[in-house]
Amino acid sequence: MTGLNSQFLTALRLQVDFAAMARIGKTALGNRLIAPVQGGRFEGPRLTGDVLPGGADWALYRGEDRMLVDVRLTLKTDDGALIYLTYQGALRTTAEDMTRFKKGEILSPEAFNLRTVTRFETAAAQYDWLNDMIGIGVGTQEPTGVVYQIFEVL
Repeated sequence: MTGLNSQFLTALRLQVDFAAMARIGKTALGNRLIAPVQGGRFEGPRLTGDVLPGGADWALYRGEDRMLVDVRLTLKTDDGALIYLTYQGALRTTAEDMTRFKKGEILSPEAFNLRTVTRFETAAAQYDWLNDMIGIGVGTQEPTGVVYQIFEVL
């Protein structure tokens, strides 16, 4: 197998309304919660704009040391194009760090191992290249939410 090449696409900074989270509770799949996204910003060499309100993360805690994320957002580029972004992934850490994370604490970058697969969808001709692109996101924490460095897989 050959190496995987990628290039930086954008940094996605989300503002999450933690107080308004819907805590569904323990289901057959795990402990489900829905975290609404209030907005945010994304900035990169080819993709820059705002995250519109109304998206969310349909998160699922699986065991004591991992959380699955399933996020859907609407992006509006600085030139007015609308883009649908969806990504799924997993946060893997220790049970102790997951307990701290659930309390709202900021984990060290080494403890916050969040990786995602991103897909884009748009009708805007200038961003048509996004429709067939697969991206990889690497998440880090901030007090207002998660920041993802998204890379285009080449």
